[in-house]
This record gives sequence, C-alpha cells and structure tokens, in this order.
Amino acid sequence: MSRKNIFKYIAMPCIAILMICLTAGFYMLSYALTPLHRGLNIEKSYTEMYQNYPFLENWVDSLNHVSALKDTTLINTEGKKLHAFYIDAPKPTNKTAVIVHGYTDNAIRMFMIGYLYNKDLEYNILLPDLQFHGLSEGKAIQMGWKDRLDIQEWINLSINKYGTETEIVVHGISMGAATTMMLSGEQLPQQVKCFVEDCGYTSVWDEFSQELKVRFGLPSFPIMHITSWLCQQKYGWNFEEASALNAVKRCELPMLFIHGDADTFVPTWMVHPLYEAKPEPKELWIVPEVEHAESYLKAKKEYTRRVTNFVSLYLN
Repeated sequence: MSRKNIFKYIAMPCIAILMICLTAGFYMLSYALTPLHRGLNIEKSYTEMYQNYPFLENWVDSLNHVSALKDTTLINTEGKKLHAFYIDAPKPTNKTAVIVHGYTDNAIRMFMIGYLYNKDLEYNILLPDLQFHGLSEGKAIQMGWKDRLDIQEWINLSINKYGTETEIVVHGISMGAATTMMLSGEQLPQQVKCFVEDCGYTSVWDEFSQELKVRFGLPSFPIMHITSWLCQQKYGWNFEEASALNAVKRCELPMLFIHGDADTFVPTWMVHPLYEAKPEPKELWIVPEVEHAESYLKAKKEYTRRVTNFVSLYLN
C-alpha cells in the first residue's frame, strides 16, 4: 500500500477521531466548569431560600435591621477578589463556623446552615462565595480543589477578625463538602477543630464520570481523560488529583459525614469509602429517604441535633 493510501485509510480516520474527542473534551470542560448559572442572581437566591426555608426571611430581616449581615473581601494568592458574608454571634464567643456552598450556588444559599450556627448555636459565621460563584471573581468553577486554598485564607481572615482564641468548624454541602474534605488534608491553623461534610464526592474524576454516564450515556474513556488534560492545561489542575478521598486519609481532626440515602447526584455509595478512609475520630449519618443536599431541609430537627452534638465535643 502506498504512503498516500496509508494516510487516507489510517491516518485521516485517526485524526478525525482525535478532533472529535478534543471537541467533546472542550465541550465537557465548558459544560462542567463555566456554566451560565452560577449563583449570580442574588435576588433570586434570596427568593428561593425563603421559599424553601420560610423562617430565614425574618432572621435575615432582623440582621439587616441592625446591620449585622456584613460583606467582606480578600484577594487570593492568584490575585482574584473573593467575597464573603459574615455575621457576628449575638454575644461574644470564641466559636466560629466557616460555611461552604455547593456547585453553582452561592453564600446566600447556605443561609440555612448559617442560621443553625448563628441563631441556634450563637456562633460567629463566615460564608464565602467560591471562585466563579456569587460575588467572587474567577474564570471557572474549581470543584473544591483550588477552593480549598481559598478557604484556608478565609480561615486566616476569621482568626484575624475573631482572635487567636477562636475555635473553628468548617461545614460544607455538596461541592462545599468536597472542598471541606480536600481542605482537611492540608496543614491548618490550630484554631480549626473539626469538619462537617454533607454529601460530598470522592473525587472530581468520580463525580464527572458518573454524570457523564447518567446525563450523556457515555463511558469515561476517552472523554474524561481528554477533559482532565484540558483542565490541567487551562486551569492548572486535573480531575484525578482533585480527590477528597486522598485528602481525608491525611485528616486527623474529627469529621461528621452526612449523606442522604436517596442521593443520585452525588451517589450515596461515595460516602462509604470516604468514611472508611478517614482516621478516627469520625461519625456517619445516612439520612433516610433524602435526596441530594436536602438533609437539613427534610430533617431539620435531627440535623440540628446531630451537628450540635458533634461540634460541641470539639469546640469548647
């Protein structure tokens, strides 16, 4: 066979397949990390929260009446301006909660957990907008991986604000829970005492792989490999390294794991290897008949009781 025929029958189809795969990879990267909906509509966020949690409206109104709901910002190590809300405790305390939202949400959509800590437990609270969400800058969603470094900076800001005697719990839901777990594997200030993770994923690779299968009916190979490589080139990290599972193996601080047993977005099975990988001390609560990120919504009283009992063991 001539060189011309070899190129025609072998090389050209291979190039075509490669181009199709690259196109699919670019599409998936954009679809996953730069969606149009990412918590930018602040008014809508308040409206939805009040619909789901009616008790929040009076609470937020009371905070605004005395200018207790405040904004703050910081510039992260990459030069991005990040935003957070903070609310001081109703009376002086050394207890602070840093509360981390989920994928395409924002700080406002974590006000129900803010209520738990600030209203019920009388903690100081800080609620950041992660990169590319809410009022924070950023070129793309970071799926918790780079966010873990930003949360470290928010922790430092909390210590500067509330003093070196403050004791901190980090509480995240969904991607915020993955962020919390990824953070837990880092060297942290002694003020951080424990973590609560609610329905976080084992790794970005695992989460995107299952979504690729569920939403598009496609296998991981080769699209996941190409998309992860593109993410590395464009954003400086890849799907495999962004692993909550690897991080919790290094975590020696206490962690409460919460997951609904009807969760299909971050499948319930993911919590079990996470829990097994995490050294003691740890606790696990599988919430019956609850879908993704709805444990507080559907079991508010028990959620509050379990979180209260857990954090009170480690924040004095």
